[in-house]
Amino acid sequence: MASGPIPMSTTRRPLLGALVCPGQLLADASQYLPGDGTYLLDSAIIASVIGRLIAAEPNSNSLPILSVSRKRAAGIIPGIGDRITARVTKINTRFVTTEIICVQGRALPESFPGIIRSQDIRALEKDSVQIYNCFRSGDIVLANVISLGDSKSYLLSTAEDELGVIVANSSSGHQMIPVSWQQMQCPTTKTLEYRKVAKPSTSTT
Repeated sequence: MASGPIPMSTTRRPLLGALVCPGQLLADASQYLPGDGTYLLDSAIIASVIGRLIAAEPNSNSLPILSVSRKRAAGIIPGIGDRITARVTKINTRFVTTEIICVQGRALPESFPGIIRSQDIRALEKDSVQIYNCFRSGDIVLANVISLGDSKSYLLSTAEDELGVIVANSSSGHQMIPVSWQQMQCPTTKTLEYRKVAKPSTSTT
């Protein structure tokens, strides 16, 4: 069965050197400080970019700094049924254009084009979906590959609860925090923006 990036257990040390994707749980904030390529969500450190996980020893008595370096792996292509991570590049009233950047939690050496049609965004109320209230350009999205569509673009679906936006910036440029399945909030301005939010995974391995 296809699965997305699996959160690391916060009771163990993170696997340094591992390739990680945006939205992936890295470590507990009681053990590390968030560095480049990461952000703090509640008490967890989350990846915000693709790359390898690294840690820098502190210069004082503070905690070590956990960062993600921007490097990618080769030899991976998306397949039907795979869970992928994609960046939204364009939206219109009928579909969302994306570039696929991770497959099964592994970073790609180059992106692949993907499309999310309006009917594939939600499992229910498909006819009432307003794409602009679900995605914006620059959003990082977790989705499933459902088909190889026209023009060699993969057809993607976010219809499951755990699929959708995992990283997004507000209109003022700040990284937002999910507050419900359909809204995210800017931590600076407190403004709410609509998104098709991915339900956070609570599993650990």
